[in-house]
Amino acid sequence: MILLPFNNQCIEAEFIQRYKRFSIEVSFRGKTLWAHTNNTGSMLGLLRPGQKVWLSRAKNPNRKLPYTLELVRIHDMWVGVNTLTPNRILKKAWEMNHIPELESFDHFSSEVTYGDSRFDTCVSNKDTKLWIEAKNVTLVEDDVAAFPDAITTRGQKHLQTLTQMRQSGLNTALFFLVQRSDAQCFAPADYVDPQYAKLFYAAISEGVQIWVYQANISQSGIGLGDMLPVIYKRF
Repeated sequence: MILLPFNNQCIEAEFIQRYKRFSIEVSFRGKTLWAHTNNTGSMLGLLRPGQKVWLSRAKNPNRKLPYTLELVRIHDMWVGVNTLTPNRILKKAWEMNHIPELESFDHFSSEVTYGDSRFDTCVSNKDTKLWIEAKNVTLVEDDVAAFPDAITTRGQKHLQTLTQMRQSGLNTALFFLVQRSDAQCFAPADYVDPQYAKLFYAAISEGVQIWVYQANISQSGIGLGDMLPVIYKRF
């Protein structure tokens, strides 16, 4: 089932180059244009000249870059690179009861703060709250989905804060959305950011919940697939 449909104003183009993280140049019907990308990661192994990309058109007609990068085609699959998608999927899946871990919560808040940190979501009911940080996963090596694809001090801080919150008795979780179809399991990318991996396993040992779901992706839209197992290691 598609939870986030793409509208009919999307276009398929060819990637040319990336410029300063937030914009890409593409070729469309013999002309070049620039599009926005909100993915600040490296998008390791994805952006190569000539690859097909799927762009959505902004609702704001006055936006400087009218298109946003949504998907990248590699081999025979589309990979979702929009980092807002996990948050949107999480909320839609909660509304439609597609995530069992969220079924007991009747209130959903986005962009919530705790101390000096901001988290994507806080769900609650009359008895408790659950703080959730959502991450987009586009890196896969040897069938293992991995996060992050670049060193992330922000991600490290989120893990430390979630762990500290859990130690103080609060409920916390990490939601990873794997936006590609060739992963069989998940692990933190210790070969990219060993400190993040160390903090990830420390968070698990303190009781931070880890939810890894695979997305179903097409040019029609994005849905939520199965949960993937997590590979556990000790540091």
